[in-house]
Amino acid sequence: MTDLLVLGGSGRTGIHVLRQAAERGHRVRALVRNPDAVQASAGVELIRGTPSDIDDIRRAARGADAVISVLNNARASDNPWAKPISPPHFMTDAARDTLTVMSEQGIRRIVLTSSQGAGDDCARLNPLVKAFIKMSNIKAGFDDHTGVDEVVRASDTDWTLARAVALTDKPVSAPLAAEAGTAKPGPRVNRADLAGFLLDAVEQGTWIREAPLVWSAKG
Repeated sequence: MTDLLVLGGSGRTGIHVLRQAAERGHRVRALVRNPDAVQASAGVELIRGTPSDIDDIRRAARGADAVISVLNNARASDNPWAKPISPPHFMTDAARDTLTVMSEQGIRRIVLTSSQGAGDDCARLNPLVKAFIKMSNIKAGFDDHTGVDEVVRASDTDWTLARAVALTDKPVSAPLAAEAGTAKPGPRVNRADLAGFLLDAVEQGTWIREAPLVWSAKG
């Protein structure tokens, strides 16, 4: 059993993390802006606050053994041209503050969602994909993921950056992961599978100081 702090637990991937973590018997605390709007499993403690406030993170992190962050730089819709609604550096600033709190409180383990093509994985994208990212409003999210990549790699924590391919809401299948460049990933990852991978990484102590690509075996 692990005491987990989950950031982004009210999101579409986060709700899977909360449910699966509770099912696995972990003690789970989630920092969310509006606890009344989150349908959390029994045993999940919802703490009102925002990852944009370091003092809220401090309150939520007390007693935690590990942190799972499924924060996202949100847009008004999934349309790639939809207007960004998060601050440009929302995830990067939250990651930096979370790492500060972890250092203060002696927390070593953090697992974060990232994206295929973020950070040094950008080199594997073909020129057309790179051009599309640059022209569309998904660029803000990629830039923010790259910022997270930089601050996390500069830390002395036991970090994992789970680089997801395109996300879907299909049922649990089976998550697969590999170091970038060692295997051709599938085109999609189910959010439930990604949640399972994040929890597996915490429980098994795998992928420490690595940034694997994560995809679903099916779907």
